[in-house]
Amino acid sequence: MSTDVVVVGAGAAGLAAARRLHRAGLTVTVHEARDRVGGRIRTHRPADGGPPLELGAQVVHGDRNPVHTLVGTGNTAAVPRRITARIVEDGTDRPMDVLGRGRRAPWLLEAALHTDPGPAGLSVDGWLTARGSTGAERRAAEEWFRQNWAADPALIGTRGIAAAHRGEHVGDGEYAVRGGFDRLPRLLAEGLDVRLGDPVHELHCADGRVTARTAAGRTTAAAAVVTVPPAVLTAGRLRLTGLPAEELAARTAAAARLPLGDGYCLVAVLDRPAPATAIVLDTDGTGGFLRCAEGRPEVLFVAKAAAADRLRTAAADPAALTALLATALPWTAGAAVLDTETADWGRDPYAGGAFTAPSATAGDAARQWAEPLAGAIFFAGEATVTGHRLPWVQGALASGERAAEELIEALAKR
Repeated sequence: MSTDVVVVGAGAAGLAAARRLHRAGLTVTVHEARDRVGGRIRTHRPADGGPPLELGAQVVHGDRNPVHTLVGTGNTAAVPRRITARIVEDGTDRPMDVLGRGRRAPWLLEAALHTDPGPAGLSVDGWLTARGSTGAERRAAEEWFRQNWAADPALIGTRGIAAAHRGEHVGDGEYAVRGGFDRLPRLLAEGLDVRLGDPVHELHCADGRVTARTAAGRTTAAAAVVTVPPAVLTAGRLRLTGLPAEELAARTAAAARLPLGDGYCLVAVLDRPAPATAIVLDTDGTGGFLRCAEGRPEVLFVAKAAAADRLRTAAADPAALTALLATALPWTAGAAVLDTETADWGRDPYAGGAFTAPSATAGDAARQWAEPLAGAIFFAGEATVTGHRLPWVQGALASGERAAEELIEALAKR
């Protein structure tokens, strides 16, 4: 089969690139390994038709985020801010405001980091030490950074966090997509040729053409856009061939400096409804963030970094899971877990983790990963923006648009 452009991956970045290329009049074939579009956007819909819960990307950040326009006017709603907020600290459920009693709350420490990140190469761990953060304050701050950045504070670079926030212009607030976040990729995919369940395992570049090889056959094109995470390349699930060895080595080295943090999401359906809407941060590092809604029987866990693996272990043991629930949400004590649905991003072969935090030692790896190869293979995805934009959905969308523009310009020069 022949087409103008092959896009590898039907997540937000791949669909944004394909959409822009299609508008430019190019024929585009999108190959997606999963049986659905959306990548790390995944929505759980309760069997009784209740409000959807997000097992991947959680919210739309900012009132000027392009997602608002893409899903259509009226299809986003502000996330309520006045809800019960609590923490788990030393195995005890406590009000979240204890984080500001006689210590600096984690969100205040992160706000200070945005304006004063310190020298190049400094990690969040080193920054907290320099600020004199110790004891319970330090432990809570470390878990806050782990859950917001999907990596250990010793690995996260302060300069990258500050630059990412400076690079965003999406406004304020957090919003949910009505009917589920997966509305976005479904809309982006409309009118596109998307081949589901057809992962590309090799891209071969030769004689000014790119050949995508899959189990179903071959697709040849003038160019390709790669949107899979770097971990897919380093794991050997996607091979780039036909290019100079030194170029491939440099690309692989850049990918190795862009690891994704572990991520694990779980919806637990209980035999009783929640008495109030609440959010809980497990500062003990076991459950990540937990959410429940008044009158609903579901509890959503979103765990990253070390907490992801601890939650993964607990999910395999019903007694451990119910104990974890009872500690974080005392109203669940004695409740039965009727059903669960999980999204194990850390062990997903086509994700490799939650997202790519800006590393203290990554240097210019994100920009190196984003550089086109041989004027024929272009790169998009949240890993290409980490360290200079927030590596969330809006960053992925922007990267897809950018890669498409680079490709269009390159074809015009041939």
